[in-house]
Amino acid sequence: MNTMTKVVLLFLLLSCFGCSDASSSEDTPDTSGLDLPGWQLVWHDEFDGTRIDGNKWEHEVNAQGGGNNELQYYTARPVNSFVKDGVLTIQALQESYTGPEGTRDYTSARMRTLNKGDWRYGRFDIRAKLPYGQGLWPAIWMLPTDWVYGGWAASGEIDIMELLGHENDKVYGTLHYGGEYPNNVHTGSNYTLPAGTFSGDFHLFTLEWDNTEFRWYVDGEHYLTQNTWHCANAPYPAPFDQRFHLLLNVAVGGNWPGSPDNSTVFPQVMEVDYVRVYSRAE
Repeated sequence: MNTMTKVVLLFLLLSCFGCSDASSSEDTPDTSGLDLPGWQLVWHDEFDGTRIDGNKWEHEVNAQGGGNNELQYYTARPVNSFVKDGVLTIQALQESYTGPEGTRDYTSARMRTLNKGDWRYGRFDIRAKLPYGQGLWPAIWMLPTDWVYGGWAASGEIDIMELLGHENDKVYGTLHYGGEYPNNVHTGSNYTLPAGTFSGDFHLFTLEWDNTEFRWYVDGEHYLTQNTWHCANAPYPAPFDQRFHLLLNVAVGGNWPGSPDNSTVFPQVMEVDYVRVYSRAE
């Protein structure tokens, strides 16, 4: 092999190595535009793919209704949850569906980040458009990952956003704590849009959580702060000093919203543009 041939081969090898690096860089999502002053992005899903990312989410499949006498069967079927055009859709349907836990007249989806995204403290931004109608109950919320202080609600529950479909201009932020049911309590407040409804457009729901305080926002407007709670089995700031994970779901019926009626239109959807989790920047 003469010197010129060696030079050409070396050039080709270096060129291919550079191409490989460029391809790898393109496969890494650019998160530079997601930064917030004082916060560092630690987990996110922009729903830019063609399917739900199993490395970030899992479906809960059951007909138990979360203990609230809900009417839906939660499934993992694509008809109840799917990603398209950069949006996650959770779709509630009126249909007879039979699974291992019985038959229900409605289906929907409930997704969680358990053991895929678990956090103690941080900022949680979820941009979503919500369903409407009597008996619809969408929620963006958090449950304890490890249940250190006992069963619900001794280990806590954090509700970032809940809406009752017949009041689709109002959302609620709530903490659940105290002892195990029925010795639990909850505290919180609500926010009403000055104009329009939460089903008419996307809105940003934000929770900021540190070791002694929670703050709730809608579209950047602060409407609730909580810094007082208690736990039957440990001193303050328990139970909110442990890891929690995110849940997204659309319930149908239940003790709080009541059942659908003749005015309720199906299908109903909650559309999620993105979920972003931040920690305090050091």
